[in-house]
Amino acid sequence: MIGLNTIRLALRAIRRNLMRSVLTTLGIVIGVAAVVTMVTVGNGATRAVQAQIQSLGSNLLMVRPGQRLGPGGGGAGGAPPFKLADVQAVATQIGGVAAVAPEVRSAATVVAEGRNWSTTVTGSSNDYFAISNWKLASGRLFEPAEEAAGAAVCVIGATVRRELFGSADPLGQQLRVRRISCTVVGVLAGKGQGGMGLDQDDFIVVPTATAQRRLTGSTRVNTLLVSLQPGSDAARVKKSLAELLRERRKLGPADDDNFNVLDTQQIAETLSGTTRLLTSLLGAVAAVSLLVGGIGIMNIMLVSVTERTREIGLRLAIGAFEREVLAQFLVEAVVLAALGGLVGLLLALGASIGLASLLQVPFQFMPGINGLAFVFSACIGVIFGFVPARRAARLDPIDALRHE
Repeated sequence: MIGLNTIRLALRAIRRNLMRSVLTTLGIVIGVAAVVTMVTVGNGATRAVQAQIQSLGSNLLMVRPGQRLGPGGGGAGGAPPFKLADVQAVATQIGGVAAVAPEVRSAATVVAEGRNWSTTVTGSSNDYFAISNWKLASGRLFEPAEEAAGAAVCVIGATVRRELFGSADPLGQQLRVRRISCTVVGVLAGKGQGGMGLDQDDFIVVPTATAQRRLTGSTRVNTLLVSLQPGSDAARVKKSLAELLRERRKLGPADDDNFNVLDTQQIAETLSGTTRLLTSLLGAVAAVSLLVGGIGIMNIMLVSVTERTREIGLRLAIGAFEREVLAQFLVEAVVLAALGGLVGLLLALGASIGLASLLQVPFQFMPGINGLAFVFSACIGVIFGFVPARRAARLDPIDALRHE
């Protein structure tokens, strides 16, 4: 049992060599701050990735023409595009599908009120907004007659509104896309920056027929967006979807798929797993500095034992027990390590908030990792302070009193 007098003696010894005590704790401060900051920011990055994937749409399958993705894949070259008939077939012939939307993309420079802006024009249906989790800030979506006739109407993203119209109300205004002039009927609520630093709000949506007839001049569809019903089996739907598309694209049993089916849920899980692994690796690397700090504490405590040999001998000579001397030096080591851990946590809090703001990832205080880091820093004091403390406790009183 550690007595109050033992703790008082330990604190007095730390205060007597304040500068050395501060330098001794520096390794622990850096180690705790590095570990907590890396884990906190890494957790924020994981949440940011999950949020960005979810912003694409929940329970979403993205189907694109082309061979498999990645190294050795054929990309989209040579693969036939989809058609509007494929959209109808997927919507009516596969169970578990809530909605299907075509996506026709084209880059264009748009002009309004004397301003021009280069953006992406997407041709799709009203299902596109529901599938991709887009909400209206003002205005409306397309009327059925406008979709069927390919009317010159458009819904714009928040970035396009800001760049072309500023603070003015864009509803009912004319916006020229290449050779056509379309009426702005709706403005979408902003989503902000997406994955890879892309601006999700920098686009314009027009009816599919409008994009095909007046912009691209073809009936091709770049992507099929398939939203699944809640509780549906994604694997079964993907299998049925692949079978249907192989049949419609007249692929034989020996032919490879000339389309890709991407599951946003799987993408989110894969990216989240990757960021968590990187966070663990960074945390492990940062934890090495904790060991370095522990070694620093042990070295300084050994020096302290040497300097205070006569003091230790005097305490032992007047009746102090070995366990009391051992406890005193252990308390000194633990206090130094714990103070370093506390300062490290405060530095980590500031660094985490700053980095989260700089990297634009959410900051979330993690009591678990903070508590674990503090306890671990105290344990470092016990582990690395034990050898010097035992050396002090085992000194021979007569030899210690003779020490110069």
